[in-house]
Amino acid sequence: MKRFSEVFREESGFRAFFGSILTFALSYGLYKGVIDNYLAEAVSMSGFDKGVSEFFRELPGLALVFILAALYTFSAEKIYRIGAVIMVVGMAAQALVPANRVLVIICIFVYSLGDHIQLGMRNTLSLQYAKEGRGGEALGLQHAVYQIGTLAGYLVIIGVFFFLESSTGLFRRVFAASAGIIALGLLATLHMTGSSTTDETKRRFYFRKKYTKYYMLEVFYGARKQVFFTFGPYVLVLFYGANAMVISILFAVSSVCCFFASPLVGKIIDRFGYKIVMITDTLVLVIVCFFYGFAHHIFPMRTAFLVCCVNYVLDSVISLASMASNVYVQDLSDSPDEVRATISTGVSVNHLITILIALFGGWIWKTVGIETLFILSAVLGLCNSAYAATIQTGKSSAR
Repeated sequence: MKRFSEVFREESGFRAFFGSILTFALSYGLYKGVIDNYLAEAVSMSGFDKGVSEFFRELPGLALVFILAALYTFSAEKIYRIGAVIMVVGMAAQALVPANRVLVIICIFVYSLGDHIQLGMRNTLSLQYAKEGRGGEALGLQHAVYQIGTLAGYLVIIGVFFFLESSTGLFRRVFAASAGIIALGLLATLHMTGSSTTDETKRRFYFRKKYTKYYMLEVFYGARKQVFFTFGPYVLVLFYGANAMVISILFAVSSVCCFFASPLVGKIIDRFGYKIVMITDTLVLVIVCFFYGFAHHIFPMRTAFLVCCVNYVLDSVISLASMASNVYVQDLSDSPDEVRATISTGVSVNHLITILIALFGGWIWKTVGIETLFILSAVLGLCNSAYAATIQTGKSSAR
């Protein structure tokens, strides 16, 4: 906790905030550890169906700017709590409804709505609670704590599916446990003492010319990220036959790597600048995408599966570089309120492209194969880096 005290302002109430993050991450680890196998095994969703479900899962991200505009009188802390309430409802419903595609997708949508509301607030509150010049490190610590929680959830799933056979009933019990843990996290948020001030900018869409490059970077990053987030694990489940225990082991390894890498990436952003980080992460991404899409053409299937697992972990680590764009916003902004409004708008801009990638990604997989899908991800990543190279650092560059 001493490390946290060095990065965050003592009066900000960061302890309760991070306690809630840890709890929500645990619930997400349980959920994420089984959802892909639940959709494949219990709901019988194909790769194309998964794309459709992801369209609705990402839809709340696109609508986030409208939602936050309606909640403009609320503090970031209160909006963070509202997100938790919606998450509880969605997860509890997932535990109760039958394995029907339409009903399951509705539950995914509701849970995702709460999760996306919280997403922008987590980054906003981390930056708001941080001491001067420690924004990158604050975001790094936030991501590290979230990785600890998700790792704990994955380890629980590994243990459960090691001893018990996969079944619809078991999946539902996991969802019920996750809903209960979210409720505990909601209680933790009640002890958050910080309170952001309201601002007239919160009741309207917050687009400003100086953030144009940030919005474009969010479009490129959202598109490239969505391919891996949606189809990465599902390729392992449908194409290579991985079960819930194996997928959770992969997620656990990924969380451990991200836990150690998150503070390091945050320090690198503060030390070398967000622009360098935005540009260089794509060099690794191209390699990752190539092997994920073509490993089965190069290696035997068992080896190809292991290669894809390694590359999935690498993608998770390099995705941490997305923190750089939030620090970029903070560098350009004139106030904490402006940071909050801009990041929230950025989330919606990000999702404008992700919902399209979710739909068309499933169609691409179905019609021309996973090779083309991951080539697309690499190309989008290169576009992201090329555009990042055009930004100028500092507030004066945006005037």
